[in-house]
Amino acid sequence: MIPTTVRPEVLFPPLGPDYERASTLLSLGLEAGWRRRLARRAAPRAADLYLDVATGTGLVARELRRSGCRVVGIDLVPSMIDAARRSDGIAFVLGRAERLPFPDAAFDGLTVTYLLRYVDDPVATLRELARVVRPGGRLTMLEFDRPHALPVRAGWWLYTRLGLPLVGALVSPTWHDVGAFLGRSIDGFCDRYAMEEVWRAAGIVDVRTDTLFLGTAAVTWGHVAARPSGAT
Repeated sequence: MIPTTVRPEVLFPPLGPDYERASTLLSLGLEAGWRRRLARRAAPRAADLYLDVATGTGLVARELRRSGCRVVGIDLVPSMIDAARRSDGIAFVLGRAERLPFPDAAFDGLTVTYLLRYVDDPVATLRELARVVRPGGRLTMLEFDRPHALPVRAGWWLYTRLGLPLVGALVSPTWHDVGAFLGRSIDGFCDRYAMEEVWRAAGIVDVRTDTLFLGTAAVTWGHVAARPSGAT
């Protein structure tokens, strides 16, 4: 059994070649629509430069690129980036979200997917993401969530505990284990944190959330606060 404290550099290296097929199966085909919602809320313009954090195989980076903006995708797992389909206007680099290798205010906006469950300090990580976005720029995140309505939560619990491992097994034994891990990972995060509170604690303003598919996922977005006059 994969522990909920597993590090992403341990969990993800074997997953790159099958990641896109598995994500479609495990989300019952819903994730493509979730990524489109993420890209719409990110609202990139053709002249923008966006950073896609935890880019994996570049699915969100490619969605952003449809707007005409330039995109840099960053991930700490080489095999995920190796599995990415290259496209003009997208550059991929290796690096950690907690210590981004970019100067302050280097990007017009930033997207991030399925990250905060894997970091030790979500607030500090969000502050680091905000650091590399210009004041007024937008941060947008896609993450799994846990439904609030009890009947829906019961169905979600059954799917995450029983359905996800079975669907994952259609891909590989490794994905069976990932399917069994996901529900526990999501529960653990939701028990500890309220997402919008985490964002506000990181200094991000105008925070809002779109709830997706009965509360099983969410897109959260907000803006980097303008620096006070005279700040260095």
